[in-house]
Amino acid sequence: MFGPIEIPFGCSMLFNVVDLKEGVTLEDVELLLGEMCNVVKNNYGDESGGFIGGQVYRNAGFISAEGSVQPTGAAATQNGAANMGDIAIITYWKSFDQHEQSHADAAFKEKFDQLAAYCNTTFEVGYEMLWQGLAEE
Repeated sequence: MFGPIEIPFGCSMLFNVVDLKEGVTLEDVELLLGEMCNVVKNNYGDESGGFIGGQVYRNAGFISAEGSVQPTGAAATQNGAANMGDIAIITYWKSFDQHEQSHADAAFKEKFDQLAAYCNTTFEVGYEMLWQGLAEE
């Protein structure tokens, strides 16, 4: 459940940003996130489902001055860069179509709709892998 994942080249990555309503904490949605992830892992983790693996992150609030081409620090906070959602859900799929089929399924929609009730907004952007590599030994 908490082990490392291997991401095959050529897969699709979906990046979901979750912005919680004011007063809602990560602890308020933690169990629901786990249930939602289990639905995906248990129901779509085979060849026909296409799910490869995923990760859930909380926004730690830091912004890289070295990796950003925009104002950082106070200026970035004023521009909203520091508040790009509270949670990021990253999933890897054999294809974008398989992702869409899984998320249209009633088992997933039920859990996602429950999460959405705690959110101001949530959006999911798909990416196609162009490169991957490991550090040289």
